[in-house]
Formats: sequence, structure tokens, C-alpha cells
Amino acid sequence: MPEKIEVLYYVDENLEAVSRRTAEYMVERILAAATLRGKARIAISGGHTPRHTFELLADASAPYRAQIPWGKLELYWVDERCVPPDHPDSNYRMTREALLDKVPLSSTQVFRIQGELPPDEAAAKYEFDIRQSFRLEGAEIPPFDLVALGMGPDGHTASLFPHTQGLHEMMRIAIANHVATQKESWRVTLTWPVINRAADVFFLIEGADKVDALKHVFLGPYDPETFPSQLIKPAGRRITLFLDSAAAAALPQPGPNQPGRLEIAG
Repeated sequence: MPEKIEVLYYVDENLEAVSRRTAEYMVERILAAATLRGKARIAISGGHTPRHTFELLADASAPYRAQIPWGKLELYWVDERCVPPDHPDSNYRMTREALLDKVPLSSTQVFRIQGELPPDEAAAKYEFDIRQSFRLEGAEIPPFDLVALGMGPDGHTASLFPHTQGLHEMMRIAIANHVATQKESWRVTLTWPVINRAADVFFLIEGADKVDALKHVFLGPYDPETFPSQLIKPAGRRITLFLDSAAAAALPQPGPNQPGRLEIAG
């Protein structure tokens, strides 16, 4: 019998509280990786939801910034839209404004996806950069210390959207994925086997529009073509969810000050 995967989920009242809990978790995992291996390699997601978490990490008046060993951190992206880095839709631009412009990270520690390039070229360049940084050989997969994910109302994560070709790629590190439902756009994304290789994977999810997706992904039948987030089954056998109460409405409600727990097939 395949080993089960534990889903540990924390529910807070609003995005501000969820962001604080997420920032605490990120600091904890960065410190643990830096202490164990002398370096912490994390891949982050973009969009509206994580912005406040990044702002908290960068805020000199908050408790998080001073705890992070910035000199030992390497920052990567889970995915990116195929737009220039100054475009309003750029995940890199959001992260730069919320975090990078305010913290002591050098350009050699930041590995962005060059969305201004043609999609396949951007994916190949990003894969090359990751291989060089991790010093990978052959078909080795990079072992990120932490991967931060979001989830869309359609059950997508990273830029792995329902019924797209990227769901079937298992050999590459990064790929270009065409998403017809998102203004016929191109995205560059890490593949799901790479995400699953990470030591730690969490989802940050907020909003009532995510209720059905969360229910289908974690309580419904296995159908990753329709709900790609079901492809996320980390080697560490655990997924952590940080949710606001609106998003978590369809999940079994945890007790006061306790995380909820589910098990899914491995």
C-alpha cells in the first residue's frame, strides 16, 4: 500500500493573520535549512495573496526580517507570466516591490524567470540557471528546501492549469505552458516532479472563491487533469496549508488553536 500524505492545515480569520502565520513558517524553514546545509533555497509564487507575507518579511519593524540569514538565502520562482520584469502582471515585479527592494539580497542570490524572452527560451534559460546553481548532473532534480504555492479557483497551482500540456511533463525542470483560459497566455513553470522533490511544500490560499477547489483537491476523487493541485505529493509526505476562514469553509473545522489534519493517497 502506498504511504499516505498528511495534510496539515491552519485556519485564520483573515489574510493579515494568515500572512503572519505564513511569514513565521517561512522564517522557521529558512533558518532550519541554513543551519543544516549552510544555504536555504526557496521557490516562491506570485499573485495577490502572498504579497502581504513578503511585505511582512521585509518590514524592519516586524519580527521576521531580523531573523532571516539573508546571506544564506537563494530565491527562485515557481512560475512566471511571459511578460517583461516591469510589467504589472510580472510575479518578479510584485516580489521586487514587496520584498527585494527592501532586504539585503544580492543579484547573485536571485534567480528570476526571464519572462521577456520567447516562452521556450525562457524555460530553457531558467532550467540552465537552476542546473548551474544546484550543480546538477544528468537527470538530477533540484532539491529545494521550501516551495511556496498558491491555488486558483480552478484547482491550478504554479502554472499547471487544467487540461494543459504541462501536466504531462515529467523529465524537465522548467517548461513553457500555454494556458488558453488565461487570455491565451504563455507561462513558464517548474514541473510537478520538481515541486514534489522539495523538502517542504506549502499552499497559501485565501478567499471564498477557493472553497470548491480545496474541497475537490483534498476531499474529492483523484482527477489531476481537472484539478492539477492533486499532482502535489511531496517526497516528505506532508503538505501544509495556510488558509483564511472563507477558503476553508468546506474542510472539517479544526479545534481552537489546533491545526486540521487530513490524509490523502500517496
